[in-house]
Amino acid sequence: MTSVTSQQLRIRTDHGADELRSLFDWLRHEDALRGRVRPEHAPIAQGEMGGALDALVVAIGPGGAGAVVGALIGALATWFPNRRSDVRITVTNDSGRTVEVDGKRVDVPVLLEVVERLLEDGRTGGDGEGTPE
Repeated sequence: MTSVTSQQLRIRTDHGADELRSLFDWLRHEDALRGRVRPEHAPIAQGEMGGALDALVVAIGPGGAGAVVGALIGALATWFPNRRSDVRITVTNDSGRTVEVDGKRVDVPVLLEVVERLLEDGRTGGDGEGTPE
């Protein structure tokens, strides 16, 4: 597994806040992710009562990053098949590199490799975009 300093991954969906709430509920029940996942809201626009749920932020830290990444990948792999619609998520590292994951074609080993590479790029300052094959 990748050795990293403290990093964050942002997860967004193409199906909005309802799918993010569902994913947040799913992730917070994973022991290895407990306390590492938080909702992130969009800035409050004028005339709004509160900002909409925009992303989930997953804290990946040193000394356990392997367990956290493994738990995240496992949770995503089991969450996707339980969705009623075709969901696509975007995972973004601290340096802005993104990876899109299509829920119809989740390949767990490839997803693990892509997220590890995303974390490594975030640690070394890589940029660009990618998609798991």
